[in-house]
Amino acid sequence: MSDLFSEPFEEDPQDDDPRDANRQLEQPPRAGVAQDTRKPAVPERHIFTVSELTAAIRGTLESGFGDVWVEGEISNCRLWNTGHLYFTLKDGDAQIKIVMFRSAVRYLKFKPEDGLHVVARGRLGIYEPKGEYQLVCEHLQPRGLGALQLAFEQLKKKLQAEGLFEQSRKRPLPALPAKIGIVTSLDGAALRDIIKVLNRRHPTAHLVIRPARVQGDGAAAEVASAIRAIGRVPGVEVIIVARGGGSVEDLWAFNEEPIARAMVHCPVPVISAVGHEVDFTIADFAADVRAPTPSAAAEMVVAAHAEFRNRIDRYSQRLRHGINAHIHGRRVRVHALERRRGLAVWPARLAMRGRHVAELGHGLRLTIGAALARRQREYHGIRARLEAHDVRRRLTAVRGRLEALDTQLYNAARRRQDRARARIESLAARLESLSPLSVLSRGYAVCWDGERTRVIRSAAEAPPGSQVRVTLHEGELVCDVTQVKDEE
Repeated sequence: MSDLFSEPFEEDPQDDDPRDANRQLEQPPRAGVAQDTRKPAVPERHIFTVSELTAAIRGTLESGFGDVWVEGEISNCRLWNTGHLYFTLKDGDAQIKIVMFRSAVRYLKFKPEDGLHVVARGRLGIYEPKGEYQLVCEHLQPRGLGALQLAFEQLKKKLQAEGLFEQSRKRPLPALPAKIGIVTSLDGAALRDIIKVLNRRHPTAHLVIRPARVQGDGAAAEVASAIRAIGRVPGVEVIIVARGGGSVEDLWAFNEEPIARAMVHCPVPVISAVGHEVDFTIADFAADVRAPTPSAAAEMVVAAHAEFRNRIDRYSQRLRHGINAHIHGRRVRVHALERRRGLAVWPARLAMRGRHVAELGHGLRLTIGAALARRQREYHGIRARLEAHDVRRRLTAVRGRLEALDTQLYNAARRRQDRARARIESLAARLESLSPLSVLSRGYAVCWDGERTRVIRSAAEAPPGSQVRVTLHEGELVCDVTQVKDEE
């Protein structure tokens, strides 16, 4: 195969016709024309590898274009589990592969999807394993609508399809909340406005404040976590999620999905008080009640409280007027009865009855006092008799006797033990004096027969050739008898 490319390619393919070459050879040289006999120079050829050629093209693209803006329609959009986004950008006549890495995807405010017309900014490059050129996208924005507005519409459509904005799901505010939860920043004016209104309209309310960042990266997660935390506090009846006014970017944390889902799944009603009256966020649609401002949210919470107070005041006033009118009528009737003749003696009779009742009460008190004194004396007498037969006292006396007898028994046992020990020591001393071992200790010995069954007391009992055993004070000797001597 290498021989096929040993010669360079000709620029004109018609020159490869052999007939043209033969015709040139057959033509005679012209007179007066000098013939060039030198061989034409062959240009040097450079052969690229595929990798080298691809690298050269990539370098040309990257150096020749740099950052470019491309407009088109998204198709084949896929977000891989690695976090990278791949899609194709096309128009009516062409298309280009786009890759957007995870570090750039996380800054997107909207969700790229097929059919969306966008403008992409990035740099051109070559995907060497497939030899395809592509655009590495660093920034993506929708054409026409802004990125934030598109993200808002996408999320609103998604949550609305799930039923999170249904009015049937919304819960009414409690009438007289004793404990109110507040989720906002400690540095904002929203918290001061809410506290000012509540102190004026409902000073006895218990406020549970959970601070959270309400702007910037991570603010949505903090607000959602704060809503869940206050929802678990025992006794909290309503939660106000508040933030002051600002730009769309400042309020964007409340257009994210975590806050909306936290509001929907909160066990108590939630009031959204974000921005001013003209500002609308996803949180406003997900909350049970939307308030145009934080101060208005506080007014909504205590509106029922003020209404109840006014109603109670009205009822109290009506009740007071009714009671006064009733008392006045009864008083007029009593005065009319007092002026009748038959009732003129009733005050004197009532005074006599009162005196009689007082005397009876005095006598009853004396009788009851005497009965109580008698019962008390009987009680003391019974108590004295019971104390005389008190088991605890008898047990104390018996315990003292037992302790004395125990001491006597112990002393008697000690004396008997001492006497027994002295007697044993005396008998041991006598036994020691009669013991053969004591005799052996003085140098004597005991002679036994060979089987050690009897003591040899005479030399005639051990003839020559027999064996004897001699027990000493320490140890024993086994001896053979070689000679026997009589007493002489």
